[in-house]
Amino acid sequence: MIELALAAVAAAIGLGAFLVAGALRDRRRDAQILGLLAAFGPAAERARTDPRVLLAWYPFVNAARRAFPEAFGALEPEGQPQLPLGPADLEAAHARWSTEWLDWERRQDAEHRAKREAVEAELGQATDVTAPPLRARLEALEREKLEQYQRRYEEYVSVSRALRHLSEPESAVNPRGPSPPAS
Repeated sequence: MIELALAAVAAAIGLGAFLVAGALRDRRRDAQILGLLAAFGPAAERARTDPRVLLAWYPFVNAARRAFPEAFGALEPEGQPQLPLGPADLEAAHARWSTEWLDWERRQDAEHRAKREAVEAELGQATDVTAPPLRARLEALEREKLEQYQRRYEEYVSVSRALRHLSEPESAVNPRGPSPPAS
């Protein structure tokens, strides 16, 4: 009879330990989920306005996805990584990035055209003494325009390639992250 009572106590203790371990496991998973939401929620919001933020966070997301697969599984549909942003968000980011580039290009062209026209107007009234510095100013304006354009275009192409690479199905499910974009 004592052995039966001891067995019942041991079973109760075992069941209690099992239940406590399950509750701790659930609590840990919930804490991981909340941590992921806290970390990536603000990043997702910033990435919606600046795609470069998304590119900066992408390696961290992949590392977190490897470290906390159960928490990511609870947040994302099966086989469809969407945290912090999903495929539709990547497509929208790429479109927004392209639109911003085109807007910048138009603004930059208009600003430099206005500067050039102002110097050309002065040049039209210039004397032999004042003309050479004005021509030099025109050349400097053109160099400045080209240098700004080149820097901005290189950034545009780099970010566009990286966003396109992230949009490819292989990189979206590859837990090791994207391989470098081809040049």
